[in-house]
Amino acid sequence: MAKNKGALIAVALVAAAGFGLVAAKFSGGDDDKILRVANQKGQVKSMMIASGVLKDAPYTVEWSEFPAAQPLLEAVGGGAADLGLAADAPFIFAYQSGSPVKAIGVQTPAAQAGEALAILVKNGSPARSVQDLIGKSVATTRGSIGHHLLLQALERAHIPADRVRVTFLPPGDAKAAFDSGAIDAWSTWTPYTNVAIKEGARAVVDAKDYGLPVYIDIAHAASIAPKRALLADFLQREAKAVQWARAHPDEFAQVLSKQTGLPLDIARASFDRNNRAAQPIDGRIVAHEQAITQRFQRAGLTDGKRRVADAFDTSFSKDG
Repeated sequence: MAKNKGALIAVALVAAAGFGLVAAKFSGGDDDKILRVANQKGQVKSMMIASGVLKDAPYTVEWSEFPAAQPLLEAVGGGAADLGLAADAPFIFAYQSGSPVKAIGVQTPAAQAGEALAILVKNGSPARSVQDLIGKSVATTRGSIGHHLLLQALERAHIPADRVRVTFLPPGDAKAAFDSGAIDAWSTWTPYTNVAIKEGARAVVDAKDYGLPVYIDIAHAASIAPKRALLADFLQREAKAVQWARAHPDEFAQVLSKQTGLPLDIARASFDRNNRAAQPIDGRIVAHEQAITQRFQRAGLTDGKRRVADAFDTSFSKDG
């Protein structure tokens, strides 16, 4: 029964990819009155709905749903969405791969929550540290925060990146491989960590010891000029929603559970491990992304030729 329940939760986690476009209707209907927002696992959409911050917005928000940052960034970079929220590593990985994206907003962790991002093993695994992963198979998504955490952990332990066997899988496939024992470890993030830990997994590497990732509002570069007013307004409303969620975590968890199909306890744990606060883009954020770029370079994953500072549009921080 527990195995079947875990499978149902996994379906709920990735089902967002099949929701399609869901429009939250306000006033207007022309293209310049529509903001297309890519959403990852219900997080931003649920927060905006629960807080009610979009009720008087003078434009329509069209939501598209994705199970992870990589397909979300493909949608934003390909122009299928104007805006989306993703973590620092996948953003800069996409940017250095040539994607026409720009960071226009930033959210940072409100606390160093444990197991929000971690490398997990089964409870019966003999692995107790990153050294024990040498020669083992570790699943993650290419260019993701899970991938970056693995590189950080190996680097800190002075272990060459090729000493582990990395298997690149989307979260749903990675969970299936982890459950079946086809892989030895899984480097992933909330809510996937929440589900796996509830089912008996444990962390051998926890990102709270490395500095949790920064989350970034990412715009399609060609959308910035024609939809600047809409983007600026959405960022201000999103900041209010983030603040509201911090003050009303239970109400937010209920909406997140309803939107995603996650059990309520998993939805609440997702908030507890992903509690963020909006902040302006500053030099520390740019330096943070530069460090990630260099880490991907050292692993041979990107040439890092694009100037990191050019990935940011700081004018929205000034507007706010």
